[in-house]
Amino acid sequence: MIMELLIPVGILGAMGLIFGAGLAIASKVFEVKTDERVPLVRDALPGANCGGCGFPGCDALAAAIVNGEAAVNACPVGGAATAMAIGEIMGESVGSSEPMVACIHCNGDCTHSPNRADYYGIQDCRQAMIASGGVKTCRHGCMGLGTCVSACMFGALSIGDNGLPEVDVDKCTACGKCRDACPKGIIDLIPADQLVHVDCRNTDKGKLVRAVCDIGCIACKACVKVCPAEAITVENNLASINYDKCTQCQACFEKCPTGAITLEQRIVIGDETTVIELEPEKDLNEEMEAIMQVDAEPEEEFVEVSEEIEVLETTESVEQSEKTADPAEEQTEDEKDKVEFKISDLK
Repeated sequence: MIMELLIPVGILGAMGLIFGAGLAIASKVFEVKTDERVPLVRDALPGANCGGCGFPGCDALAAAIVNGEAAVNACPVGGAATAMAIGEIMGESVGSSEPMVACIHCNGDCTHSPNRADYYGIQDCRQAMIASGGVKTCRHGCMGLGTCVSACMFGALSIGDNGLPEVDVDKCTACGKCRDACPKGIIDLIPADQLVHVDCRNTDKGKLVRAVCDIGCIACKACVKVCPAEAITVENNLASINYDKCTQCQACFEKCPTGAITLEQRIVIGDETTVIELEPEKDLNEEMEAIMQVDAEPEEEFVEVSEEIEVLETTESVEQSEKTADPAEEQTEDEKDKVEFKISDLK
């Protein structure tokens, strides 16, 4: 009876030893060698798995850093502290990296750029784009449905009182998720200490821009002329700032006739955010008219001249109609006299 129990137990034990030995040999033969620094780098990363570094997650980024495929400061979420920790593991010196922050390049709320239709669908900008490119009169403008807000994993975006998204620079990690989620392409990452922005993405001609938005860029090049650092260029009817050259002199902000160039009210100093006060907005209508007359594109000048010609033609046509109307009245009075004369003769 005991032997009947021991024999199967012995067979199973022998099979376990054989299979265990086989697995041990296979693990050595097919072993994938991993650098011991990979788990150390992985532990140094914040573990958000946001993909802002361009890799699927923190595991992939750790392997890429160890393999030399990514820089030690590739993680935008961890910032300088994470970069320093990874640098110590990798034995590399980490230079000072400039913090970045998300920027919404549009201020065209419903006051300045109204909707051309009412949207009752899913509150998502990508879904609204299916319906004729969105509901804004400006086809480049922000619809304010909050796709970027839902894409942010750190709560750095929220919809403001004007219906447009706002960025909390203290919470923004520059992961780029909001930038990738925006179907309009109006979100970009800029240096956090830069306060002057071109808050417009409309590349149409100036007259078309003014028809859909009061504060859009009309490509008048006034900002280009006043910039002492030559940091502003106008390409494809839209001004852009080269932040490598920009000195934040604010000359472009003060000169912009439409208000497309804005001055950020918040400035980042270390880990704290300080609010600065701006001067009240000044009336730039006369200045804008002067710039439009002097710096307008040839096509726009032709449009203005053609409008004047139409006005003159309209005036001349009215005068001619008045002149042609008078003889008719005179002729009518003459005919009346003739009729009265014939009647008197009959009498």
